[in-house]
Amino acid sequence: MPWKTMDVQEQKVKFVVAASRREKSLTALCQEFGISRPTGLLWRKRYEAKGVAGIAEGSRRPRRSPEQTKAELERRVLELRGRYPDWGARKLRVLLAREQVELTRSTIHRILLRHNVLREHDRHPRAMKRFERGAPNELWQMDFKSPLRLEYERRSALRTR
Repeated sequence: MPWKTMDVQEQKVKFVVAASRREKSLTALCQEFGISRPTGLLWRKRYEAKGVAGIAEGSRRPRRSPEQTKAELERRVLELRGRYPDWGARKLRVLLAREQVELTRSTIHRILLRHNVLREHDRHPRAMKRFERGAPNELWQMDFKSPLRLEYERRSALRTR
């Protein structure tokens, strides 16, 4: 049996039209459409206030961000980056810590990204692919120690006895 596909906006319109006609009780309509009663009440209230535009999908972005970095701190990060254009978030964090400004490395990095201060050639390339093989013993690795190094280790071992 194939899945039943439906357009969410179309289902909302059908719901609010049926709710405004009062064909069935709100609880029965909510059960039929598979939504909770508070959601049904909210959709009906929005439809009565603003029409079809009221039940359209809105942005889920927060209206405010109370934990956002203050503008003067962002300005300070950008000033330091201007003074040291080759430095990244880790080094800038050390300078800011000396000024008693505690920002995480990731916050500083996001500030630099947000203001388009990071250039593509500033970024390091991703690490090479690891040298893994599909079966055991397909790859062997050997460490070479020079004879001088072996002699030094032998002498230091004799001294510690």
